[in-house]
Amino acid sequence: MRRIQPIVVLLALLLCAAAWGADGPPPILPSQFAGWQMKDSVTKSTDPSSADATNAPVLREYGFERLESASYIRNDGRKLAVKAAVFNDASGAYGAFTYYKTPIMLNEKIGGQASSLNNRVLFYQGNVLVDAVFDKLSVMSAAELRELASVIPGPAGNARNLPTLPTYLPKESYQKNSAKYILGPVTLDRVGSPLSSPMVDFKSGAEVVIGKYQAKAGDSTLMLIEYPTPQIAAEKLRQIDASHQATKQQSAGSPSLIDVAPFFDKRTGPIIVIASGPLAMSEANSLLGAVSYEADVTWNENTYVTKKDNLANLLFNVIVLCGIVVGVSLVAGLAFGGFRILMKRLFPERVFDRPDDMEIISLHLGDTLEQAARRR
Repeated sequence: MRRIQPIVVLLALLLCAAAWGADGPPPILPSQFAGWQMKDSVTKSTDPSSADATNAPVLREYGFERLESASYIRNDGRKLAVKAAVFNDASGAYGAFTYYKTPIMLNEKIGGQASSLNNRVLFYQGNVLVDAVFDKLSVMSAAELRELASVIPGPAGNARNLPTLPTYLPKESYQKNSAKYILGPVTLDRVGSPLSSPMVDFKSGAEVVIGKYQAKAGDSTLMLIEYPTPQIAAEKLRQIDASHQATKQQSAGSPSLIDVAPFFDKRTGPIIVIASGPLAMSEANSLLGAVSYEADVTWNENTYVTKKDNLANLLFNVIVLCGIVVGVSLVAGLAFGGFRILMKRLFPERVFDRPDDMEIISLHLGDTLEQAARRR
């Protein structure tokens, strides 16, 4: 009977795991929040085309996993349609948010970041991108979505970390909502880039962020490409410069070709910075100089002082060790002295201080002097 019981428990656990795997992961969208009640059950799909048929390849590059859709209703009759796209990590959700965000949108304080346009609100929370469409807005709509964002579960571990590359974009002359965080060639080609996707080489682990900046002669583009190591970035920069120089010479030798737009670049650590557009030399140098790589070191070990590293504890142990050495010396001295005294009492002049061992050579100088005096 004792052997059968573990087998039964194991089978029950396997059945539970199989049932959970058939239903899939738990839903992201809640059944109710801030007075909104889910009208029907959640619709799930792992096909990115269900989220956006036109930009399905873009969603794949950002690590799309699944989509959840639901309709909500309030007692006053208002309706709300919500789509929640789940990505592999927070970087994917953030990148998709920047892809869909447009300059005419208004920034909102919902979740990680949010933007709104008319009745539509777009925000991300963790690795989830939420697209909410109200039939009628109210003064509490933003607060209601903030409550929704607070109940969306976040990813675990490093999947919750946002990319650091967009933080290197300069703020001066930046055009609002123009930054695009890019993880693949399809997205790069669709947003427009001063550099082609083969030159970027996403297979080497590149990440890209592009922002628009206001210049005196028009709009310019600042492109940041981060590679895993500075060595890879240095090699890629040499290839970019060689390709641009060849294109420039070809354009100069063929009047039918359009002149190549101004192009400036530099490298800072593992990041290649490219400025393109109608930029004067001073404007380009200002943009390039505003980007400076700073290494971010993460210390994963405990930083508290242990007993081994505590100086006071070390001094205390030294004092204790000295006391132990002095104590051992005293005990050894008393033991040797006591043993010697005991032996002398039990065996006098037989073990220690024997007469044979106590004899010394005597010159008798006193006797010799007396004899010499008598002779005189």
